[in-house]
Amino acid sequence: MKTALFVASGRWPHAIAAAVLALLLGCAAPVRLPGGWPESLAALMPADIILLGEQHDAPAHQAMEAAAVQWLVAQGRLSALVLEMAEAGHSTAALPADADEASARAALVWDERLWPWQPYKVAVMAAVRAAVPVLGGNLPRAAMRTAMQDEALDAALPPAAHSAQLQAVREGHCDLLPEAQLPGMVRIQMARDRSMARTLAAAPRAPGQTVLLIAGAGHVLRSRGVPQYLPRNFEVKVVLAQSGKAQPAIEIEADLAPVTAELPPQDACAPLRK
Repeated sequence: MKTALFVASGRWPHAIAAAVLALLLGCAAPVRLPGGWPESLAALMPADIILLGEQHDAPAHQAMEAAAVQWLVAQGRLSALVLEMAEAGHSTAALPADADEASARAALVWDERLWPWQPYKVAVMAAVRAAVPVLGGNLPRAAMRTAMQDEALDAALPPAAHSAQLQAVREGHCDLLPEAQLPGMVRIQMARDRSMARTLAAAPRAPGQTVLLIAGAGHVLRSRGVPQYLPRNFEVKVVLAQSGKAQPAIEIEADLAPVTAELPPQDACAPLRK
């Protein structure tokens, strides 16, 4: 299956690519990539950093990420891959290009309880095979308690953005969190964004190349996510993958909002209510 991780050129049949990605991602049916993906990334170049936001439960979004890594590698444009799914301080940089999945997971200290490996392995291994370092970007769990109590973080965002972040955390927890816990949870979210931004800013890059971040959609929003913590001299582009229909508000948050098939309806709050 190793050959499926490489793309010979920037142009490749979407039907074949989608079928291969579906196989590798373990999907029962082929995943349909958005029209023009991943070649549409060319319109974002040059960019020091590309932030690719996903919906975590959308297999098509992980297929998009795998295709994006493959395309950037084939174009010689990927200098590093940063992941929300691994903690900052862990990296595959010391691995040889022929390292196996177990070695990559060990290098990233991948926690299967938090993030299943299967959806992300194609993107990770495509970078490893190309000798492109994969870097953990998320805030280490050991630092979360400190972040929760760090009141200095309250001023890290403009007031309107901070209010929007608080509302997003409230809604993300299905309005079930006690109000007293919300400020601490918002600080953790902000600290996670800051951690990813620091990893991106420190990642190796060469002229004409870009660093790609894979993270949840909320983390890449221009108004309150990772871009707020990046140095202003970086050329940053945002891609927000959407399921079913792009939200109008996304236009001010992203440079590109590719749309994948709508997901089956489900009550995501049901487990929390229990």
